[in-house]
Amino acid sequence: MKALVYTGPNALEIWEVADPKPADGDLLVEIEAVGICGSDMHAYLGHDNRRPAPLILGHEAAGNVLQGPRAGERVTINPLVTCGICEACVEGRANLCPTRQIISMPPREGAFATHLAIPERNVVTVPDHVSSVSASLAEPLACGWHAVGMAERAMRRPIAASRCLIMGGGAIGLGAALVLSARGAREIWIAETNAERRDMVEKAGDFKVFDPRVGPGPEKGSLDLIVDAVGISITRAGASVSVKPGGVIVHIGLGQSTSGLDVRRMTLQEITFIGTYTYTPTDFRDTAQALFDGRLGALDWIEERPLEAGAAAFAEIHAGRVAAPKTILRP
Repeated sequence: MKALVYTGPNALEIWEVADPKPADGDLLVEIEAVGICGSDMHAYLGHDNRRPAPLILGHEAAGNVLQGPRAGERVTINPLVTCGICEACVEGRANLCPTRQIISMPPREGAFATHLAIPERNVVTVPDHVSSVSASLAEPLACGWHAVGMAERAMRRPIAASRCLIMGGGAIGLGAALVLSARGAREIWIAETNAERRDMVEKAGDFKVFDPRVGPGPEKGSLDLIVDAVGISITRAGASVSVKPGGVIVHIGLGQSTSGLDVRRMTLQEITFIGTYTYTPTDFRDTAQALFDGRLGALDWIEERPLEAGAAAFAEIHAGRVAAPKTILRP
């Protein structure tokens, strides 16, 4: 099969590789659409030792089932493969399974390819009125769905009455904003430094989009909820001063692992800090259904490219020349 293979820092090549061999309980899926994620970018830059070269990256995917009991169905793929029997899985928190695997990380190759083998329990059927491109957004949107759900359980006031800030207008941040909007939030700020992306994000919903380097943004200490979808020192520092006493910071970005958080203020002002990782199987299914029902907007903030143009797409994203919050590759 044809695949876009990560071969080393800043290097991707189209290779012909062996077709995947489905194990018992697996489906063989022909990939129609697969998104480029921030974690793919980290690997591409050589910053993720969990993803050594050579490796097929990509985990935000949708396509057609070619083989298995659901052959002929169009599906979107939950890329987290878990054991199903540990304490976390039994409690419905499979994203914390200690033996979890994710496609695009050894031992599982990713979806920047024409075909993928995936357990049947990891797919959700896509209705006819939803394109595979839109369906591939279920995975990044599920991250926002899970993050907002965790925040909602920790907050003292309802989402509809809360002032909310999203740091980062990429797919994860925009997804969280769309989920907040779907759940009734009326005041949603989005901080984004890319001017062209700000224009696209403004059209995606009723959001207050601004450049955090120049403002104007929300007043310091005035926000009930902050979702940090960037996860670097400067965004954690910004969240620390912007959240109000008793507020909630949800940290979903993985840009940088240390510094920035004002632990003293969090302690003195009883600010809740929540780290969030991916989503549960229920979150994924609920997100997919919300997407299918149109509750998460028009989903027209994407850019499509053929798989063969994947290397160029990665280079342009890294250079900051891509406005779209999400780039979708079409194998």
